[in-house]
Amino acid sequence: MKDIIVISLEPTAKRAKELADRLDADFVPYSKEAFARAYGCCRTIIAVMSAGIAVRSAAPHLRDKWTDPCLVVVSPDFRYAIPVLGGHHGGNEAAFRLEELGLHPFLTTATETRGLPSVERVAEERGLVVINKDSTRAVNAAILEGEVAVHLIEPPAIAIAPAGVSVLLKKGEFIVGIGCRRGTGKEEILHALTSAFADAEIDREDVCAYATAGIKKDEPGLIQAVGELGGTLIVVDDAFIRAETPPSPSRACDKLGLPGVAEPAALALSKRKEVIMKKQTYGGVTVALIR
Repeated sequence: MKDIIVISLEPTAKRAKELADRLDADFVPYSKEAFARAYGCCRTIIAVMSAGIAVRSAAPHLRDKWTDPCLVVVSPDFRYAIPVLGGHHGGNEAAFRLEELGLHPFLTTATETRGLPSVERVAEERGLVVINKDSTRAVNAAILEGEVAVHLIEPPAIAIAPAGVSVLLKKGEFIVGIGCRRGTGKEEILHALTSAFADAEIDREDVCAYATAGIKKDEPGLIQAVGELGGTLIVVDDAFIRAETPPSPSRACDKLGLPGVAEPAALALSKRKEVIMKKQTYGGVTVALIR
């Protein structure tokens, strides 16, 4: 399937097909299975029908706003385009594309209705991704109250960001979790990471960030290795690590009071929580890859 799917009831199917053609989208006739098939296969659903039908059809398949496709309702008279789900995650952008085709976008997200940018929109315009997703609610609320500072940190640097600060990084498919013995050298960590990438058959250019636990924040070999790869090392707070349930047991549970290091640190930052490679041990280094 294409990134955009147009789903329409039978009475509006002809015009909906024309709309799909102009958007280079797939057209799917409405059925009970249409929304189920679309979820997980596309980024945007444009539903030509009443908002009630669209929302009830989408509701059973909703999981997470960061991974669900956005849902834009087009009124049956083809006058209005209304992002009802995922406005900040592509829905508003889709509505503006439909405006170019003669529809009127009807936005409801608080920042856009006031002509203000959201964290998600700032990230998307710059080809970045929000790494600490829970921060966006507080930051977007602050944007409504006034200007929010944007700081560009030039490498090399270490940034400590409280919960109310959104961190934007380059886009990437994977989070790499790393744990290591105290004093492990840069070369050993580089070898472990290179081996893990080869074993999982991924390119390091597709890595969004590297993650570890707070106990490793001053580990020189780890910091140097990630820096040499041109990556970003994020130290994940223990509270976020404890909130994860990693797939593998870990001795860190007894030693550190944590469910692990490599796996839960990567899971805490990941978008889809999809385990690509459970933690593997390479000498004194453990590596986990999460999508």
